Amino acid sequence: HRSAGERLGELGGFNVGSPCPAFCALCRYSDPSLWTAYLGLTNQGNRNGDNVQSRKVKRIISHPYFNDYTYDYDIAVMELQSPVTFSSVVQPICLPDATHNFPVGKDLWVTGWGATAEGGSGASILQKAEIRLINQSICNELLTDQLTPRMMCVGILTGGVDACQGDSGGPLVSVEPSSRMFLAGVVSWGDGCAQRNKPGVYSRLTSLRHWIKQQTGL
Repeated sequence: HRSAGERLGELGGFNVGSPCPAFCALCRYSDPSLWTAYLGLTNQGNRNGDNVQSRKVKRIISHPYFNDYTYDYDIAVMELQSPVTFSSVVQPICLPDATHNFPVGKDLWVTGWGATAEGGSGASILQKAEIRLINQSICNELLTDQLTPRMMCVGILTGGVDACQGDSGGPLVSVEPSSRMFLAGVVSWGDGCAQRNKPGVYSRLTSLRHWIKQQTGL
């Protein structure tokens, strides 16, 4: 799993509409008092910056089918205690319909403060990486049949670019032809980081869309 236990409270997240952002990989840490959401943050050392907003968490709803062995249904949502103010650096991301198609081979973007190398320490400046959606059948063979319909593989099969420990819960973003940004997935798990033929595994938003709408109305 790509969470970092020693950095409790510093997993990634993203806003899908005030006041309720979606989160993943928080399922085992369900006490809202442990969490503060920072919006507009790009530098971990500047949490009091002019563009940064912080909000306490009112409640966390984890998926009831979450499996902490397989990481199936690896999704949760957080409701904040007060609304977020949208600005030039704080904007909601679009949620795809359940029927939305993200084609194999499409370039996607992942962001986070996780380790910049396998076994390394987390980044202080928000990182981004461009990776590609991989055919589900091919990836399932590479990962010895560990995938479920709620998972998707994204990465570079030759290695070198990937999410890593500490990135769990972060967004996987698709820039659509309309220039709008859609949430395609959420960082979930991987076998090491950026290894050849071991792409990262993400929670597939289209397969979890109905549950998100049930919980948030969005």
